[in-house]
Amino acid sequence: MLSTNILLADPEHLTRIGLRTLVSKIDGLEIVSEVNNEKDLMQELISKSPDIVVLDYNHPSHFYPASVSKIKKQLPEARIMVITSDNDKANIYQVLELGVNSFLTKTCDETEFVDAFKALVKGEKFFCTRILDYLLEKSFSRPEPIPTTPLTPREIEIVRLIAKGLIAKEIGSELNLSTHTIYTHRKKIMRKLNISSSSELVMYALNAGIIESPLPR
Repeated sequence: MLSTNILLADPEHLTRIGLRTLVSKIDGLEIVSEVNNEKDLMQELISKSPDIVVLDYNHPSHFYPASVSKIKKQLPEARIMVITSDNDKANIYQVLELGVNSFLTKTCDETEFVDAFKALVKGEKFFCTRILDYLLEKSFSRPEPIPTTPLTPREIEIVRLIAKGLIAKEIGSELNLSTHTIYTHRKKIMRKLNISSSSELVMYALNAGIIESPLPR
């Protein structure tokens, strides 16, 4: 099996050691380069062509939010995972809007880091719990018009139940449908919306007005 190549872009030596240890526990991942400034990052993007770039943009004189745009311009096919200790919501929203594939904070636990890497390998997006909270907050604070949805009433019903955290078996019981039918509906919904993860589905439901208020944790 081919390895998924990773480039670490973080000036903090201890952070890179921790990420190396974590990545070593996940089959199919290989760190091919480590850099601590934007200039070296741009050079390594050319020479190594990594599949995933792990970046902490919050280090003035080393990396910046704009580094995300430069990565996307230099190597459009690379998936970008942000891991940062930044607490500035304006910066976080800016970086999210630039189109990163994954966003975690350095306070996340090991499970979230592992899940994020596995999601990126499969071409899916992943946002940690804290970042999802910020996205929820932003979604409910902006007075944007609710877009129309291509989903049928039944599909909307299923999306609402998925957003509540119900699994296929529970949704089937709720709607008096078989688990297989729920899986079929879910695949069709994902295909219609061109999304690949539950977190993306929840965000779509929020923006489309399918979910009317933040769900209790």
